[in-house]
Amino acid sequence: MPFWKCYYHFVWATHQRQPLITLEIERVVLASINLKSAELECPILAMNGIEDHIHIAVALPPKLAAAEWVRNAKGLSAREVNAMFPNLPTHFKWQSSYGALTLGAKHIPMLVAYIQAQKEHHANNTTEPYLERVEAD
Repeated sequence: MPFWKCYYHFVWATHQRQPLITLEIERVVLASINLKSAELECPILAMNGIEDHIHIAVALPPKLAAAEWVRNAKGLSAREVNAMFPNLPTHFKWQSSYGALTLGAKHIPMLVAYIQAQKEHHANNTTEPYLERVEAD
């Protein structure tokens, strides 16, 4: 097995930034992304979000394109939410765009702490704009 250390920070939002991610939906989203990432052999370092977007720190092997990992994570999580909650007022889906940043190993503790405190950062208006950017569709 080759040696690699490829760390990414992904952020993506619900379609039209709708505040759809309730506590129950968040559980399904996180569980399904964890499951898919484990299947793809991509360790998740941190994952959290608020009602309209999610942040994920993950290590991706060079054999897997970042866009492919995102496609899998977004796809499975949306399918699982819609299967578990068929009576939602609106069909759950993600924006087609996403933010992606790479980082070095020494920045992982800062990013993990930032992601773990997502709800507090948004409640206290202490977000870091460069870590929050997602283009609107």
